[in-house]
Amino acid sequence: MPDLNAIVKAYDIRGTVPDQLDAQAAYAFGVAFAQFTKVSHIVVAHDMRPSGPELVDAFQRGALAHGVSVTNLGLASSDLLYYASGKMDMPGAMFTASHNPAQYNGIKCCLAGARSIGIDNGLRDMHRFAQAVLDGNEPPLAARAGTLDHINVLGEFADHVVSFIAGDTLRPLRVVADTANGMGGLVVPEVFARLSEFDIEVMYGELDGTFPNHPADPLQPANQRDLQARVLAGGFDVGLAFDGDADRVFLVDETGKGMSGSTTTALLASRFLRLSPGATVLYNLICSRAVPEVIGECGGVGIRTKNGHSYIKQIMAETGAVFAGEHSGHYYFANNYRADSGLIATMGVLGEMCRSGKSLSELRAPYERYASSGEINTTVDDIGEVIARIASLYGAHPQDRLDGLTVDCGSWWFNVRPSNTEPLLRLNLEAATRDECDTHVAELLAVITA
Repeated sequence: MPDLNAIVKAYDIRGTVPDQLDAQAAYAFGVAFAQFTKVSHIVVAHDMRPSGPELVDAFQRGALAHGVSVTNLGLASSDLLYYASGKMDMPGAMFTASHNPAQYNGIKCCLAGARSIGIDNGLRDMHRFAQAVLDGNEPPLAARAGTLDHINVLGEFADHVVSFIAGDTLRPLRVVADTANGMGGLVVPEVFARLSEFDIEVMYGELDGTFPNHPADPLQPANQRDLQARVLAGGFDVGLAFDGDADRVFLVDETGKGMSGSTTTALLASRFLRLSPGATVLYNLICSRAVPEVIGECGGVGIRTKNGHSYIKQIMAETGAVFAGEHSGHYYFANNYRADSGLIATMGVLGEMCRSGKSLSELRAPYERYASSGEINTTVDDIGEVIARIASLYGAHPQDRLDGLTVDCGSWWFNVRPSNTEPLLRLNLEAATRDECDTHVAELLAVITA
């Protein structure tokens, strides 16, 4: 029997197929989703992973058996599913494992209007309901089963994405996108077909959940190398690196240099604060110090948050924030049902390039003020013990536990936190200079690996 404790995470459901997540578990979660949401209709979709269709079929059988009708979008990016949930005002379930390797799959769930579901507002309840089904205590079936229909909203979604650049006067730009055999291969061509000013080339656009070219995790610099080389060889103005379910994007400028999620967050914050003066912008706690500085300089209200889409969407709703960004490459938009979208972020950056007339290397320069380590992941035996040891060693400096441990050492700061999806300890460190950054990274890694 599947061990649900191993696959129900802070933000979603995720595990290896079939040993952790199989059709039996997917059916149980379909029943659980029907019980938790208490609605008459839901929307589902899946990415290109080979296990997706079987898992979706089992999930929707569970929902249908308990009287919930299902609209199946078929192949979709996560942001397409969120769009459909918002537009149709239905809870949604997206079958994807995002950037994880091919043997993984999972479920990202949302309430009607693309409102987030995390461990504290639904996933824990779904875990309990699904476990009951697996234990042989499934509730009675509905007197009338739900109905199943299939629709395609790709074109409508692409129109929605393009609306975010509709107010800009566009100029010719050459764009290359590495979709890593993920769902970007479906949605990117559809969006750029509506933007004749931009010349688009797609790398690894074939949908293939075995990821034959490289992992669909653009946060790792090694997975951007093909794109960087292509930008330089082809003389492109900008490169786009999407993750497996295409809700994240990382950018590469015309010199072949990758751009951090923090820089993109700062750039987009300035755009949305120009369009909505005085508005609130959220940024997660591992973003560069440059992000809150830029928000303040642009007259906005900055709020620092925990990592993770469920928390950020909730705080956006509470504060009325127009935009939120994460260092990991997730960007959230009030006019997109507060959901994240790599393509909408792309529209914002291209819009700023067109408006300013600058190259991306010129445009990014004012937002890059410090030296950063990037995210460094280490496998350790006891994550809690390591964090406690670091907290003690740096006890003389201000600390907080908003998410993991953040320590402010004056001219430099760092955060260590456990991964919510993998058995790793994540280190992010920023300093005033590269030498200072490298010195303290070595210092921290020595402690972590001791």
